Amino acid sequence: MSPRSIDRESPDRLYTVTGGRTFGGDDPFDLVSLIVSEREPAPGMQSEHVKILRGCRSPMAVVEISSELGLPVSVVKILLRDLLDTGSIAVRRPAAVGRAPLSDHDMLKQVLVGLQKL
Repeated sequence: MSPRSIDRESPDRLYTVTGGRTFGGDDPFDLVSLIVSEREPAPGMQSEHVKILRGCRSPMAVVEISSELGLPVSVVKILLRDLLDTGSIAVRRPAAVGRAPLSDHDMLKQVLVGLQKL
């Protein structure tokens, strides 16, 4: 079995991508939050921010963005927070129409099933 791209990722690169920041405080994102671009990328933007904005022209889940970029979800959340703070993205939570909200366990189960279908 070959190692995943993240397993080969340099910790130094991840530190550089996030500017050494960690995600703290209010977390508006979960794995299935849908992210939608509100703006086009601006000149001089960090390349990961540009990839997110281009990829999210139609709604994309946080876990999908992580997969597309080959970065850990924790790093993607930091990048998304940057974009949210500048009004470059909108966050949409999937609605549980006609049923009770999912428990964390049920949500994780559905994310796993979705990932296996990819």
